[in-house]
Amino acid sequence: MAVDPATTPSLAPAVAARADAAFDATVAELCGYLTIPAISCDPAHFDDVRRLAAKIAADLDALGLSGARVLELPDALPSVAAEWMGAGPDAPTVLVYGHLDLQPVKGEIWHSPPHQPEIRDGRLYGRGAADDMGGWVSHLAAIRAWLAEGGLPCNLRLFIEGEEEIGSPNLERFMDAFPDAFEADVMVLTDCENPSTEIPGLTVSLRGLLELELTCRALSADGHSGLWGNMVPDVGIALCRLIARLTDEHGRLDVGRQDVPADWADASWDVPLDDAVIADGAHIIDGVLPLPHDGRSPAEWMWRQPALTVVATTMPDLAHKKNALRQEAKAILSVRLAPGQTAAEMEALIREIVCDEPPGGVEVTLKADGWAGEGWLYEPKGPAFEAADRAYTAAWGRPLVQVGVGGSIPFVALFGRRFGDLPLILNGVMDPRTTAHGPNESMHLGVFRKAIAANVFLYAELGALGRAALQTEPV
Repeated sequence: MAVDPATTPSLAPAVAARADAAFDATVAELCGYLTIPAISCDPAHFDDVRRLAAKIAADLDALGLSGARVLELPDALPSVAAEWMGAGPDAPTVLVYGHLDLQPVKGEIWHSPPHQPEIRDGRLYGRGAADDMGGWVSHLAAIRAWLAEGGLPCNLRLFIEGEEEIGSPNLERFMDAFPDAFEADVMVLTDCENPSTEIPGLTVSLRGLLELELTCRALSADGHSGLWGNMVPDVGIALCRLIARLTDEHGRLDVGRQDVPADWADASWDVPLDDAVIADGAHIIDGVLPLPHDGRSPAEWMWRQPALTVVATTMPDLAHKKNALRQEAKAILSVRLAPGQTAAEMEALIREIVCDEPPGGVEVTLKADGWAGEGWLYEPKGPAFEAADRAYTAAWGRPLVQVGVGGSIPFVALFGRRFGDLPLILNGVMDPRTTAHGPNESMHLGVFRKAIAANVFLYAELGALGRAALQTEPV
């Protein structure tokens, strides 16, 4: 049974109130999922990923969704799919994407056990609380409230992936093998951040990623630094000098910077990313300040410009010091690509700089190493996004603010490539203090509460539009 789409906007406040009354039960349901260490990068936890997938499928079936199932492919961790198609053929179908797998916690210092969720000071602490269990569980709460009212105002599909935290290596295989699970008129991808706990974010850009291995070689064997120092190149120093060539005086990548539209650049100063927010969210120690603006907003630096991080080197650590000139030194450079910037373009720029007249005449090689991913830039327009603004205004008291993500999310680029003709609404329950991928990950419970309400209103607004309006939407 379905409610009348024409009446759903007026009915939505009562449904949102129903969902809010069940908030404590929803938090308890979320905590149950968080106790399963579904760490997808660790073979020791593959069975935990499978166990969580089976539990989610059973819970979706009990919720009243049809076809709740665990999807399997050879040499892949499972995903979960389900649907509710009771709104009829004239109603739009909304796909909700989330992921059930987690980042590892080994070696991290947590204030409470990472797989035993705990509430402190209005935040729920636990690995996966916001990334991304809280994101898609907020939809379960909205679905449950609508079903208790008699049915949803739109058709719905859920796809919960089990490999997002290892780069979604098999997601396209799932799309090819189970195309019915992805048939939709609108897609809501629930793995993104809000600029603050009071301002909801609509993600419209991501940076890409390129890893490069930079090697300096000078000797066929280690040599005595006392005998040969000052006349033999030190590859460690050469490596540091080459990396310094790529950066400005603050350590920012000075290669491949992009022009951004002037109106976007001006508006980006309004995003609440001041030095205090950055220092708190990034855990900067006392006495160290965020890098200076240098004429660009923090939002532009983090979302629209490339960045460089040295993520590994072969430089000897303190436990392996030796008074020797080393044969070679290597560094792995992680380059965040600006949206629209290609890996080949950036690699060529860096190669030209590091291979030209290397310090001390050392032999320099540069090669792509590891995973590379494309960025994503999207222009949200049309009735689906107008509906989303109405929904978020009802739940948060203000419309969505367009934001970017400085990181690289492979599944988003894939959805953009495969389904770029559909409205893609990227939201989530993270905020600057979430510490996703780090110790003491947490979710602000006020954000979670508002996200649930926003989902209730979003289903109502999209259902009231009807499928035909969305199929003719310009994107």
